[in-house]
Amino acid sequence: MADKRLSITVPASSANLGPGFDSVGVAVNRYLTLYIDRAEEWEFFSNSSELSSLPNKENNLVYQAATAYAAEYDVELSPCRVEMVSDIPLARGLGSSASAIIAGIELADEMAGLHRSKEEKMQFASGWEGHPDNVGPSLYGGLIVGAYGEEKTHVMHCGVPDVDLVLAIPDSELLTKKARGALPSELPYATAIHGSAVSNVLVAAILKEDWKMAGEMMVRDVFHHPYRADMVPGLEEMLSGIRQYGAYGAALSGAGPTILCFVPSGKGEEVKQAIQEDYPDFRVETAKPAPFGSSVHYVNQPAGVSSSV
Repeated sequence: MADKRLSITVPASSANLGPGFDSVGVAVNRYLTLYIDRAEEWEFFSNSSELSSLPNKENNLVYQAATAYAAEYDVELSPCRVEMVSDIPLARGLGSSASAIIAGIELADEMAGLHRSKEEKMQFASGWEGHPDNVGPSLYGGLIVGAYGEEKTHVMHCGVPDVDLVLAIPDSELLTKKARGALPSELPYATAIHGSAVSNVLVAAILKEDWKMAGEMMVRDVFHHPYRADMVPGLEEMLSGIRQYGAYGAALSGAGPTILCFVPSGKGEEVKQAIQEDYPDFRVETAKPAPFGSSVHYVNQPAGVSSSV
């Protein structure tokens, strides 16, 4: 298709939703888009402010995921020129890495003609991450509940939550590696049982679309909120008082530092303004759950660019 170029779009994601640690995640309508042409050598570039320090080739996560996925099937990828466009904040807990991993998998799958199933892509992606709650929503869209296993990752797609999202985004980054390092190596048995029970009620509330109950469970996490609170100034205060702003509940998004709020549909802007007034050091934005996951299609070639895709 010499007059077309490959385009891949992947939504952001928010993992955990509090007690659904490493298991529950929702797609967010912020997107990473790739425009891909065959080339003599690999090249990655972007004019997006969120990708101002974009690594090239070997250090680029899209490249790493694409070549690793191709190698899984004993395929060597031909070089590509890749334009990356993104409005997903980096290192803010909104799945910028997960979206890059899914984009790389889709790139390799299409360019190498593999055409593997979503289940196969999910197994590879969750193995890369070690858990399915970020890559799952980016691949499937909506809200997913999953459990990673080396032999098989089990994922349930739970539809698209009928809520608005409000994102409270600090200026500072929080790298996942650092946030993971704050977690304990083990929990007391009774604490783990309590955390599991809260997580179970969260999932049941989601399935029943009881967003008030889901919000109550989001703020009662014992798996990671208590250990990451010192890394996110304002987290404990916002979680304890979030319902006074009209939200159902809130949770640290992924490893943070963004705080994700579930809000009654149609009330996002109102809640955003109220939170912004009390938390001027945060950038507060409205969003929606993204209904669809990664998409692959061909678009018209821009003038002056040739391709053999």
